[in-house]
Amino acid sequence: MSAGLSRRGLLIGAAGAAGALAGALPAGGAYAAGGASGENPAHPATAAPGVPPGTPPVLVTEQASNRLLLLDPRRRVWDPATDPSVVRWQFSPLGDPRYQDLRPDVSWVYPCEAKARLHRKRTLVLTTASFGFVAAVEYPSGRRYWGAALGPGDDLCNPHSAELLPDGNVAVACSTGALVRVYAASLGPAATRYAEDRLKGAHGLHWDRARRVLWAIGDDDLVAYAVGGTAARPTLARSFAVPLPVAVPGRKAGGHDLFPVAGRPGRLWVTTSAAVFQYDKRTGDFVRDYAGHELVDRASVKAVGNDPRTGQVLSTVPEKGLDETWWTTKVTVHRPTATYTLVNGGIYKARWWLPR
Repeated sequence: MSAGLSRRGLLIGAAGAAGALAGALPAGGAYAAGGASGENPAHPATAAPGVPPGTPPVLVTEQASNRLLLLDPRRRVWDPATDPSVVRWQFSPLGDPRYQDLRPDVSWVYPCEAKARLHRKRTLVLTTASFGFVAAVEYPSGRRYWGAALGPGDDLCNPHSAELLPDGNVAVACSTGALVRVYAASLGPAATRYAEDRLKGAHGLHWDRARRVLWAIGDDDLVAYAVGGTAARPTLARSFAVPLPVAVPGRKAGGHDLFPVAGRPGRLWVTTSAAVFQYDKRTGDFVRDYAGHELVDRASVKAVGNDPRTGQVLSTVPEKGLDETWWTTKVTVHRPTATYTLVNGGIYKARWWLPR
């Protein structure tokens, strides 16, 4: 979603999303279909033609019904209304007493990030929503590891991405608020202490295990932060920044998604308003030499990632004719080229289910 959207436009869209949600979620809001592995024995054993063996499930931020969905990769068409078995897991904090203090009725509007991380033998899903909700959610129970509401009911902060740090703390990127924060989430589910730095248009975050830095992407720069202090009292200091490539001179690059290149720890996926790059940490260059670049590299990509086992790359790009200009019903797959379709969906981001 664009950080420049008007508050009024978001509020109008929120009303539509709330209406679409009615009747779409089970009681409690978070549930697992199948066990912790994500497998559902009700699924047919065969995959659609062209789906490579071993393809991981797909985790999407589904804004039309305000929920996260983990979807069966063996189906090219997902229609939860007529075939609930395509959903392996879903999450929404609405009606869930574990998240009541975060005011999800007003903060959980337009979920815009979902990524799976491992912490002390637990799988956590990091998620944010544009009207202030941010949380680390235990999979598959939906239990709250940590959560906060940043200006609930408004888009003046607009938490756009989150990341888990090795000490159990959680970093948050706020696009409209132009902030990167590290919360002392290791102190408990409702911890509020944080360190912060200003970053115009902060959109994406990634913890670099090898270099032990927190990468962040903003409108104009890719930044590396040193996270210091202690788990209880973290500090955040900018240690390095590089300008993003600009497609049109005089305009901002419009940095958006930031994600590790699976299987290549020396590289990061970087999307801007105009292109999809990989950032080579060793050389400091933004490159387009990756396999499948002729199809992956295009404008307005909201999310991109690769599966190292099958070689597939997935991405999401807004689709015309939907209720919101940043939505899509399609998750595009490259190498080989294919498409997943979520019937009546409003997808913003999609990720391969690869907890790391």
